[in-house]
Amino acid sequence: MNSKIFDIAVLGAGASGLFFASQIKNKSLCIIDANKEIGAKIKISGGGRCNITNKRVTEHNYLGDKNLIKNTFESFSNKDLVNYLKQNNLQLSLEDKIVKGQYFFKKSSVIIEFLKREISHAKLFLNTKIEDVEFKEYYEIKTSKGIIKAKKLVVALGGESYRSIGASDIGFDIAKKFEHSIERTSPALVGFTVQKDQFWFKELSGLSLPVKIKVDNKEFSQDLLFAHKGCSGPVILNASLYWKKGALEIDFLPNFDLKKLNGNALISSKLPVPKRFVKAFLQSINLTDKAISKMSNEDKEKLSSIKNYSFSPAGTFGYTKAEVTKGGVDTNEIDQNNFESLKQKNLYFIGEVLDVTGELGGYNFQWAFSSAYKCAKSLN
Repeated sequence: MNSKIFDIAVLGAGASGLFFASQIKNKSLCIIDANKEIGAKIKISGGGRCNITNKRVTEHNYLGDKNLIKNTFESFSNKDLVNYLKQNNLQLSLEDKIVKGQYFFKKSSVIIEFLKREISHAKLFLNTKIEDVEFKEYYEIKTSKGIIKAKKLVVALGGESYRSIGASDIGFDIAKKFEHSIERTSPALVGFTVQKDQFWFKELSGLSLPVKIKVDNKEFSQDLLFAHKGCSGPVILNASLYWKKGALEIDFLPNFDLKKLNGNALISSKLPVPKRFVKAFLQSINLTDKAISKMSNEDKEKLSSIKNYSFSPAGTFGYTKAEVTKGGVDTNEIDQNNFESLKQKNLYFIGEVLDVTGELGGYNFQWAFSSAYKCAKSLN
């Protein structure tokens, strides 16, 4: 396909691969991606506006090696990214509507067109499926259009979420080929399916309300959206990142004290949530909607579960609905200074393919940019 031997080949034209390429100077470089255009996932993110980062970013917003994450952000932080974008005349807006502190563009095409200009020095192989990688004297990347050779290989392929735009597990296959361990992968930032006891969730499909969720020593206060499969919304997506198996705890009335309930009015008329929700919830706990003054101690005990409702999801909506993939290449096998493999010289892993996953709200883009920057800095 191409007799030239590139200094660096980048697998993946997503956020991490593109930003890495934009930071590489004075080296021959190629980018290989199965999509026809660069930045397919960037394009659809944040409702088509790309939630690029967050005002508040620490290692505690991530699942993964906290030291690696912290050290990476010390090299290129959220403030560094925002300043970099502003210096290049890219306009950002700070919004709190869905998740507090998110930075958005007017349109995701703004960042895609910028990155396109910044990688003009790179040879693009788009609409090119990556089939296998071998190392002989150089890296030989077998593709649907022939073999591409390079001295160094950067795997920036992301995870399995968004298969509709070409996502695959090929990055993990390449890592395994060079004897890397893969931490178990699963869909994350995704909705939950429910078991029989929570089928009442489905009856409320389309209804949204603010709740507080506790999962694995983490707590989130955001909106929950009831769905025909179970539940979704920002609070559920974040909970899915930390959920393994077993129960979560939901407070459906995070800003209300049940001790305030008194008088002869019906329960449903005094709870500050939609009547439709109250009706379904009371039915689920076998409590009739009665005058508050007529409630027995047993009734009050049942109703108190609205503040600490425990349920175990049946599973998730799967990769087709997941925003990211949890798990990935074991970061204990990666050099923390430059993201080079400790098992194979001149092989690098950046972005989502690694076992680092952020919460909802721009955190995964920040990781993509920060890991790409640190890797590129070491290779320049």
